[in-house]
Amino acid sequence: MYRLLFTQVLRRFDAETVHHATVRALAVLSVLPFVRRLLFRWLAPTDPALRISAFGVHFPGPFGLAAGFDKDAACAEAVAALGFGHVEVGTITAHAQPGNPRPRLFRLSGERALVNRMGFNNHGAAAAARRLRRTRGVPVVVGVNIGKTKVVPEAQAAADYVASAAQLAPLADYLVVNVSSPNTPGLRNLQAVDLLRPLLAAVKEVADGTPRRTPLLVKIAPDLADDDIDAVADLALELGLDGIIATNTTIDHRGETGGLSGRPLKSRSLAVLRRLRARVGDRITLVSVGGVEDVDDVWERLLAGATLVQGYTGWIYNGPFWASRIHRQLSRRVRRHGLKSITEAIGRTA
Repeated sequence: MYRLLFTQVLRRFDAETVHHATVRALAVLSVLPFVRRLLFRWLAPTDPALRISAFGVHFPGPFGLAAGFDKDAACAEAVAALGFGHVEVGTITAHAQPGNPRPRLFRLSGERALVNRMGFNNHGAAAAARRLRRTRGVPVVVGVNIGKTKVVPEAQAAADYVASAAQLAPLADYLVVNVSSPNTPGLRNLQAVDLLRPLLAAVKEVADGTPRRTPLLVKIAPDLADDDIDAVADLALELGLDGIIATNTTIDHRGETGGLSGRPLKSRSLAVLRRLRARVGDRITLVSVGGVEDVDDVWERLLAGATLVQGYTGWIYNGPFWASRIHRQLSRRVRRHGLKSITEAIGRTA
């Protein structure tokens, strides 16, 4: 049914228009307690065998929504009610900004992919903090992804990230430093270890100082050279970060300018995960994202060493119940393999 709706109706509308309409609808659902709770009981993962603990946070299932969809923390509860085990909101910047000019979001339906050059469009950290302070009507793990404000020069990037972290870290279940989007000029330069070390150290000081000590992760690009991946992994261990998210979108493609996500990213994202696992073992949590389409992809990432897996583009092509379906299929797979818990699958082929 959803495939028919997508091909006959949704595909005919501008991608960003559909995106904003979906977020608004889910934001309304987030403030309708009866409907939200009903959906949560029906679709959220409840199998004890799927529960995972990572960096001191308990997740009802390993599969979550990547950053980029709920940019302003407007609808995390509704997203969780549709079956995601966690929701990463953002990317949020210290100051509100409109992002890049439209059009800036493009479907590649034949490749089951997206190209975006959104440019961190969001209402800023203060607005997101107001939403995150609301009492959560359903249990949902919320990660907060922060990035650099476009107008802030590179030399002041650390202070800009710290400003966001100061407002958002106390309200997040975990915090992510995004230095890997291709759509903010100069941002990916911050992945160089000499620049990344002081930035992460400054944000970590803020995260460590929250009442519950907010776990801190860094999100990297798939386009890093292997030596640079190793260097970031070593830095994460050196600084005592809680995790690495691999990977963001890629600029290694033809066509519209921007970051490519979806099926074409699958093999590189998996390769980066395997390299990270070989470098860090199980000393740090690895979160895999990029090209995840179905339960086979999620299972493969877990076996390769990811503790958590995220998707986003696949949701667009597979419909609203995608995450719930994947968690149900994971429950069956755990039992088929004779495992007591999905944690027993993590890293088996690493």
